[in-house]
Order: sequence, then C-alpha cells, then structure tokens
Amino acid sequence: MKSGAGPSDGEFRAGWKLVLAASFGFSFFSVMMAGTGLFMQPLGEEFGWSRTLLSSGPSIATVMTAILGPFFGVLIDRYGSRRLALPGIVATMAAISAFSLLNGETWQWIALWFVFGIVSVSIKSTIWTAAVVGTFDRSRGLALGLTLSGTAVAQSVVPPLGNLLITEFGWRLAFILLGVGWGAITLLLAWLFLHEARRAGLNVTESTQAPPPPSEGLSVGEALRDRALWQLAFSNFLIMALTMGLTIHLFPILTEAGVSREKAALLTALSGIAGIIGKLVTGYLLDRFRPNLVGGITLGAAAAAFALLIDGIASPVLIVIALLINGYAAGTKTHITGYLTAGYAGMRNFGAIYGFMSALMSLASGVGPLLAGATYDRSGGYGPFLIAGSIGCVVGGLLMILMPPVRDWSGRKTG
Repeated sequence: MKSGAGPSDGEFRAGWKLVLAASFGFSFFSVMMAGTGLFMQPLGEEFGWSRTLLSSGPSIATVMTAILGPFFGVLIDRYGSRRLALPGIVATMAAISAFSLLNGETWQWIALWFVFGIVSVSIKSTIWTAAVVGTFDRSRGLALGLTLSGTAVAQSVVPPLGNLLITEFGWRLAFILLGVGWGAITLLLAWLFLHEARRAGLNVTESTQAPPPPSEGLSVGEALRDRALWQLAFSNFLIMALTMGLTIHLFPILTEAGVSREKAALLTALSGIAGIIGKLVTGYLLDRFRPNLVGGITLGAAAAAFALLIDGIASPVLIVIALLINGYAAGTKTHITGYLTAGYAGMRNFGAIYGFMSALMSLASGVGPLLAGATYDRSGGYGPFLIAGSIGCVVGGLLMILMPPVRDWSGRKTG
C-alpha cells in the first residue's frame, strides 16, 4: 500500500481551490441562521413580534429545505454541483436582501422565509459536500472539515459584523449588505473554482461537467433498509434540533442574562471560532480513528454546554466555557454526518442519500429554534429547553457510539 502522505498531498494540490469555494459557499448558506438572533430585538421592538414568531422564520426555511433536499440531491447526482450552485447563489442574494422590505405584516415574515428556504436549498451543505467527497479520499475528513468550516466562519463573523451594521445603518440596510456583500464574494469564488473532479488514480483534473457516478455503494432502496444509516439519522436529528435551537437563541440567551449586545456578539463569535477548530480537529480524527466513536463523543459533549448555561449554574467563566464547548461540537454536526454517510452508503448514490440526511438535518434545524422560542414564551425563560438539551445530547451521542464500524468501500482501513 502506498503511504498516505503522497496521495493526500496530491489531493490537496489539485483540490484546495475547490475546498476554498465550497467553504465560502457554505458560509453564505449559514449567514441568515447565524444572524437571526441579532435581528430579534430590533424587529420585536419595531413590530411587536413575539419570539415564537421570530423563531418561526428559520423553522419555515429549514422545513422547506428538508422537503426539497432529497430531490435536490438527485439533481446533484445528475447535473453536478456547479450548474446548480451558481444560479442558487444569485437567488439567495436576492432572497436575503428582500427582508429589508418588511413593514410589520406577519405574512411577509413568513413568506420571505418560505422563499428563502426554497432558493437556499441550492447552496446548502449537500451541494458542497457532494463536490468535496467526490474529489477527496484519503484526506476526506480534513477536506470536509475545511469545507464545512464555512458555517463556523459565518458564526464567528456575522454576530459582530451584523450588530455593527444594525447599529450604524439600521436593520433594513444590514440585510442588504449581508446578502449582497457576502453573496458577491461567494459567487466569484464559485465561478472560478467550483469544478467537480474526475479521478484517474490519484490525479484530479478540473471539469465543469458532472463527474461520472461512482460504482461502489448502496442503492437508494438498500440505504432505506440500512440500520446503521437510520441510527445515524435519528442521532443527528436529535442533536441537530437541540443545538440549532441553542445556536439561534444564543444571542438572546446571553442578553437575557445581562450581557450587553456588543459583548454578546463577541461571545457568539467566540463560539464560531471554536467551531472552526472543531471542524479541523474532527476532520483529522475522522481520518485516523473509528469515525462513529469520534462523532458520538464530540456531539455528546454538547450536553455540557446546555448544562452550564442553566440559571443558577451559569457564571461569566462557565458561560465562556459553554460557548467554547457548544461551538466546538456544533461545528462538527454536518461534517460528521457527511463523512459517516459516505462511509456507510458509499458514493454510488451519495447525493440522493445525503440529500435525505440533509433533509432530516434541515427539519431538525427548524424544530429546534421553534421549540426554544415557544419554551421562552410559555415559561418566561430558557431553563426547560437547556435541561432537555443536556439530556438529549447525551442520548444522541450514545446512539452514534453504538453504531457498527463504517464500511470499507475503497480497500483502506476505516478505523
């Protein structure tokens, strides 16, 4: 067997530009989720909207991406990522900017998130993950980590940037600047570097055409009957719902605890930085150790973040520790799911199968924030949600740890 260093180096020399474009693309998809908490206070004060209504927006969008995700995964397998992502970026820029037109009618808030959910499915994790896992093999975990660090970058940059834009220019112009500014850079990088790879041995060449479908892996029917994939799906749904509920409401959770908006924005950004570290470290570990154990321990650790934020336990030091833990673990969810899906299902129908996984993640991402918002409105605080999150993350982590070893589709050891 050839040493891992040479092939890995060859993959990155040929594919680093793709990773750059995919990472920035995923960061753009994450801008609205990372920034929703920032807009809750100004929108609530201007229009008198409740936290439940404001939380319903991301929930609507994620439900739409959940419904459309599997169908979009089939399109990726057929047409490739580039042909779908480029027009999707432009449409998402327009959808985000349209939020500046809100005038207080609740139907507008709902309709705009409905539209955003439809168009943003074209730039969700499936499209970037499919391009990367089809290019990288021996260093797939690290490549995915770099790619999916885009969401952590958004979580680090959007809170302080968005708060500055809202403070200086108002929430209307803030929507436009975030949508058009971030989207334009994403579009340029995707236009230049988002090319699927054709593999010949260890050589990767760029092509604007969709790659030939890999021959090894489960059929869609086999995947639907596979216990390991269903176990992965249930584990990920539970943890995703809870951690996304925390992520969307993290900014108001901090301000409710007496933290100023400026400090809350910086602390939220700290969580995003921890997410970048989490993706890179987890990518390294996934390539070297049993992936489901790495994933289960990493995601199960998020339980500590929920526990440390509970009233009566939280303190300034513990809040910082909780944000670091949550950022580290939350930054790995999509990464771990993509890696394990490829490991258990292979690449034959990866787009369709991961599209289903991604749909469940989207659905969970919609349920979690709505549940957290409803908990706040009914109980006057986030305590019950934080307790449930601590318990649920432990359960989800154990489900992943108890999965069997990933399958060996490539002939190399999987750990």
